Amino acid sequence: MRVGLTYDLKEYYLAHGMSKEDAAEFDSPDTIEGIEGSLKNLGFETDRIGNIFELTERLVAGDRWDMVFNIAEGIKGFAREAQIPALLDAYDIPYTFSDPMVLALTLHKGMTKHVIRDIGVPTPAFQVINTLNDLENCTMAFPLFAKPVAEGTGKGIGPDSKIKDRKGLFDACRWILDTFKQPAILEAFLPGREFTVGITGTGEKAASTGVMEVILHKDKGAEPDSYSYANKQLFETRVEYRAVSDPEAMKAVETSLAAWRGLGCRDGGRIDLRSDENGVPMFLEVNPLAGLNPTISDLPILCGLNGISYQELIKRIMASALERINISSSKSAKQE
Repeated sequence: MRVGLTYDLKEYYLAHGMSKEDAAEFDSPDTIEGIEGSLKNLGFETDRIGNIFELTERLVAGDRWDMVFNIAEGIKGFAREAQIPALLDAYDIPYTFSDPMVLALTLHKGMTKHVIRDIGVPTPAFQVINTLNDLENCTMAFPLFAKPVAEGTGKGIGPDSKIKDRKGLFDACRWILDTFKQPAILEAFLPGREFTVGITGTGEKAASTGVMEVILHKDKGAEPDSYSYANKQLFETRVEYRAVSDPEAMKAVETSLAAWRGLGCRDGGRIDLRSDENGVPMFLEVNPLAGLNPTISDLPILCGLNGISYQELIKRIMASALERINISSSKSAKQE
């Protein structure tokens, strides 16, 4: 079975003038090597395609694949993660992970939380701030937490994200609107533990790969109160990742699976949660296109802490995708 790989390589965009922070979500060569090596070990034939521009050229040239392993983040717009899947749908080429509807929805944290709230999954009170005028109608109680509505890798999150008064609220939202050219999302600040839940599978067959608690070490320079951009970049010294399975962590799994299934996510990803003052884990955001660097991405780290190897993670993702299109894993790996 021939599996193409679509991805956004960080060095490609840096060479085209993008800043380091703007390119933070894109992948490094060792991520592509890790995925490709695992797929080959599982018996698949691989073909590196690249980003959406390279995919377009290959499709026009007549190239086709039995499956595409897609981790491309996209570069522009709220639907940027949905662009390659939409193109593959048009050419009737199956691919891993969620479809365009889910990827477009979940990148926008505000839209996602509207759906999450409607299906009964616990999430903190929130408000999307499209302009500073929206703050006149903000009646949420402090402290609040502010972040860009459609960024990942902790971008736009730092010490000023936790807001204690009206001036801080205005300053934080103005900075987000000016810097990221997109709305801000405000949430009621949650003082409890922070969890990441890994998930593989689709629908009723979705299952947790374990729970990881994110522990910030302020004595080692960690910014307080959030898994911020700087904390993520300096995670080796600032952050401790711990596999947990206590009742609060298991409640996080229950909430995550309800969100995963309710949103229609597929094959594999992560859900981030934080507990309220009563120890109830609350949905923060979902990453249906989670980072897959073998050593520094949260999902592989989480799996490793819970006894799941990187290759086993890739195997589970592929098995879910192949089952969706009614191809058995053993048969597909042997096909030439």
